[in-house]
Amino acid sequence: MNDRLKMSSWLGSALVLGALIALWWGASNLGWVSRVFLPTPQATWDALAEGFNLRGNGHGELADWTLDTVGRMLQGWLLASLAGVALGVFIGASAAARAWLQPMLEFIRPLPASAVLPVAIAIFGLSPRMVLVVVAFGAMWPVLLATVHGLATVDARLAEVTRCLQLSRPAFILKIALPHAMPDILAGMRLALTVALIVAVVGEMIASQGGLGQAILLAARAFRASELFAGIVLLGLIGFVSNGLLAFAEHRLLRWQRP
Repeated sequence: MNDRLKMSSWLGSALVLGALIALWWGASNLGWVSRVFLPTPQATWDALAEGFNLRGNGHGELADWTLDTVGRMLQGWLLASLAGVALGVFIGASAAARAWLQPMLEFIRPLPASAVLPVAIAIFGLSPRMVLVVVAFGAMWPVLLATVHGLATVDARLAEVTRCLQLSRPAFILKIALPHAMPDILAGMRLALTVALIVAVVGEMIASQGGLGQAILLAARAFRASELFAGIVLLGLIGFVSNGLLAFAEHRLLRWQRP
């Protein structure tokens, strides 16, 4: 039954994607929208092929820009995950820390990463390090809040068992609290990966750093619609693949929870 449900879900997703591409083809080829603003799917594919030098007649710059963006996304996400889990354990494992720090977290959490960009530029300048710091800051919050929630919801009876077994506080966190919070932490990390990609692209646009964000911005300013859409398609593929890989890792890591 589960296999059938998965197959029908994949089939439905493929049909929706096919319908969207067909609508795109019709809108651009039948003149519903000017090709200056909406290129054809074929033109977008040609821009991708030229950017990756698939036909041997391009420069392959799109591959370098993609690697730059993916590198920033992954570095910022890793920093955000480490900082989010560490701070989340510190706050979530202590009721006193939650009471003291919760108001500050609620004040800082709604701040969009783009609002922090001017402060980061003033401190680090228009540099790759500035973009990395902003990416890590923006992506840290889903992991931090998920970790705090996961540790705060540990059953009180487990703490009593810990005291009966005379386990130390670090042992309780490592052996009981963190495994209990792992589903929340992994869900937060999946969300953080999407945030890291978005912030990396915005940072590249504002800080004029090489990457897909800068490539999309330059293509938009020059009215090169096919290159702009090629960059957008690439961003969608990066998000889809990275989320799929993390979902697979989550499925493997949480096998012990399934009967």
